[in-house]
Amino acid sequence: MTERVLTPLQRFWQLFTGIFHPPPGRGRIAVALLYGVVCHLTFAAGVIAMIVAMFFGMSESFGTVPKPWAWLANAALIAQFPLAHSLLLTKRGMAALNKLGPARYGKTLATTSFAIIASLQLLALFTLWTPSGIVWWRAEGAVFWIICAAYAGSWLLLIKASYDAGAELQSGALGWMSLIQKIKPRFPDMPTTGLFRHIRQPIYVSFALTLWTVPVWTPDQLFLAISYTAYCVAAPRLKEKRFSGMFGERFKRYRAQVPYMIPKPGQRWRE
Repeated sequence: MTERVLTPLQRFWQLFTGIFHPPPGRGRIAVALLYGVVCHLTFAAGVIAMIVAMFFGMSESFGTVPKPWAWLANAALIAQFPLAHSLLLTKRGMAALNKLGPARYGKTLATTSFAIIASLQLLALFTLWTPSGIVWWRAEGAVFWIICAAYAGSWLLLIKASYDAGAELQSGALGWMSLIQKIKPRFPDMPTTGLFRHIRQPIYVSFALTLWTVPVWTPDQLFLAISYTAYCVAAPRLKEKRFSGMFGERFKRYRAQVPYMIPKPGQRWRE
């Protein structure tokens, strides 16, 4: 019997469907690697876009919405990140994340799917922003370098806090790496080491610091900084409610010993 010859398009479709709908027992590693590549590329793109856009005070971006609708569009870009971020962390949100991947692997890949979505949201915010065209102040001379050092320091603090909270979880690697190893994702323990010994929410504090240590100030940057600082102060309350349910009495002791966001001399976590 003559073997059927596939066209290049048919071969591509066969490969595509094989990755996303692999037969039982096959395709697991291909799916994991695909998710890993997409996750970390979008994560890097989102973070780089954020660093660059805020460095210029949100005065350089690709949005072209005409006035007065530009501010409404920018407000929607600001709102979409915390709203989706919070909704996806609810029970219904997690159930939706479990269904995003291939049927057999969706639950294992949920944390990776969450990271991909968050990265795409950041990428949209910082590349689709429509600048106002107004620059209030631009640092120069020694002041410029001092503020740049503070900006870099804020990002280093954010990286350190994310590492202390569990690098695999924060970066989205937990899901796809678990799938490769064919194990159930093991979430990190309640973070109490590193920066978490001194304050309960170092990630949010570090993120807020990046918003205020920029060398260029515009109405755009002020709008962003005020909005997301409010989010950084309020959102961890929901996180702590989840932690209270997950870790019970241990988290209550931790909360009683460690300040929320402002460190106090001599006050830190002691197990």
